[in-house]
Amino acid sequence: MTSPGGSPATTPIGSRAEAEGYVAMVCFKHGPPRLYGVELEWTVHHAEDPHRPLDAGQLSKALGEHAPATLVRGSPQLPLRRGALVTVEPGGQVEISGPATDSIPRLIDDTAADAAELTSLLLDADLVPGGYGLDPFRAPRRILAVPRYAAMEHAFQRLGPHGPRMMCSTAGLQICLDAGEADQTALRWRALHDLGPALVALFANSRRRAGSDTGWASARTQATFGTCAPFTEPPPLDGDPAAAWARTAMEAPVLCLRRGDTWDAPTGLTFGAWADGALPGDRPTYDDLDYHLSTLFPPVRPRGYLEVRYLDAQPGDGWIAPTLLLTALMSTPLDQVLAAAEPAAGRWFPAAREGLRDRLVLRAARDVVALGTAVLDRTGADPELTAAVANRLQRIVDTTTQGRRAS
Repeated sequence: MTSPGGSPATTPIGSRAEAEGYVAMVCFKHGPPRLYGVELEWTVHHAEDPHRPLDAGQLSKALGEHAPATLVRGSPQLPLRRGALVTVEPGGQVEISGPATDSIPRLIDDTAADAAELTSLLLDADLVPGGYGLDPFRAPRRILAVPRYAAMEHAFQRLGPHGPRMMCSTAGLQICLDAGEADQTALRWRALHDLGPALVALFANSRRRAGSDTGWASARTQATFGTCAPFTEPPPLDGDPAAAWARTAMEAPVLCLRRGDTWDAPTGLTFGAWADGALPGDRPTYDDLDYHLSTLFPPVRPRGYLEVRYLDAQPGDGWIAPTLLLTALMSTPLDQVLAAAEPAAGRWFPAAREGLRDRLVLRAARDVVALGTAVLDRTGADPELTAAVANRLQRIVDTTTQGRRAS
């Protein structure tokens, strides 16, 4: 990774303006939308008792040579058979992420195979993957003893209970799409956000937390948004998204100051202030800036591509339905997508709290499902699979609609 001028990543950044320019350049890359990716994350539980705390040693044994170095120092972190790497989150959640591909059928086949391999590794150690976006059984507990997560936990604990929950108890489904041509990027950025409330509600499954009913359809969304507001909440969507994201990155607090053995950052230090000299004698480098960007957790994160992060993890092969739906929607004219999503656009908190019981969110969800299922064939997926996905999505909205009428 190099700076805009081609200097090494270790070159100090001279000002906030320089840092903003770099962020806008590397986070939004333009071109025809052709690549797709998906990342699957699960909480991990003991097979005989999901309430039992997870042991890092048992998880290490299960993952073996696939374990990341954050869990097993010096591990080779070999990929699974179809190419996905396994990573581990602070509370022991496991995640797989494979290479991007221009074929959705290949993406589904490879991801399903690697998910099955990971599940088998866990089962051999009497562990099982969870089926929800939030651990419904246990309180958050960090098991990774690395400076990054210690510093993040310390910073989030000052802000309330949601940070530790997000770090140690949540599991999400992430769908990755190209930003598109320059003249379409802003519309694709808006469409992914406007779709968010309807999709959050459609796939919400994280009502319970540590044995209690939270009253939220997606308490995972509640925890994520509450971790470090406003930087973990949806951003303003007016204007140039690259410039707006660059400003957000500068105004966000530095969570990890990678100096020495302890990475705790000074309270209130933003990256913009650091780039402008807030720490005399210690200018951030472009490598520091890249790392800072990895500690930001908005619902859609630009990383050269657009990483949709707002969906709860789904049980079993349930991740296929939202993956096909979203990729199909983003292949349609964006004005149609925006029109379908419009009734619920911006209604993130009602969607997360009430789910499809919110009238406007349900209306948008019906329209989004109708639009997306009509073009599922554009994904190239097997017709039997697309038919099953369409039926499942239609049942979700029909069941909720009938329930509202009955009440």
